[in-house]
Amino acid sequence: MVKLSGEAFTGAAGWGTDPVSLVHLTEEILSVHELDVQVAVVLGGGNYFRGRTAAAWGIGRAEADAIGMLGTVMNALLLRGELAAHHAADVRVMTATAMPSVAEPFIRLRALRHLDHGLIVLLAGGIGQPYVTTDYAAVQRALELETDALLLAKHGVDGVYDHDPRTHPGAIRYTELSHREALARDVQVMDTTALVLAAEHHLTMHVFDAAATGAMRAICQGRDIGTRIADHETRPPLPEG
Repeated sequence: MVKLSGEAFTGAAGWGTDPVSLVHLTEEILSVHELDVQVAVVLGGGNYFRGRTAAAWGIGRAEADAIGMLGTVMNALLLRGELAAHHAADVRVMTATAMPSVAEPFIRLRALRHLDHGLIVLLAGGIGQPYVTTDYAAVQRALELETDALLLAKHGVDGVYDHDPRTHPGAIRYTELSHREALARDVQVMDTTALVLAAEHHLTMHVFDAAATGAMRAICQGRDIGTRIADHETRPPLPEG
């Protein structure tokens, strides 16, 4: 399972969809699929709208989250179109809220069947409910589809650090963290409810930079890329190199 944040689509613009970034994400997903690895992708929609900005727009949070969910569908359709342009394997878009004219409804057994037949499955609309982030949706879908790992493709950060690397030049990246350590350190890699759910069900996660070429494929091949969060205690972070 791959979680693509909406920001991963923006490139330098910081909003909307950058064609170069879209091509890059497409190539990264295909590089994993070429390994005969089953691939499902949960899409964020923050490049268009975020529910937590509801107050600034003067609208309710539930309404704002519904708008954000539509943004994830837009990203899924764009990604499907780009995958099709690359003559990829068959691709299915599935949404948490029924949109029969543009996508299939998410049905767990149907999604599993698609994956078993070698299709790439793009999952949009979160879980169809407000007040829930797409990070939480990614963990839930990863558990429902019994995935081996959840790959968290982040925008502008290549892992989990002991301090914010944007404000602390000497911040050190963790190569590994246990779920308990990630919770204790209050890492800002995903919302806490999503991290708790992952911890409760022992879901292995990999945090990496969405812009890094070859990162998804390297992680699937067992290389140490970004930060791995799994059920084990870890050593203190060491400088890379």
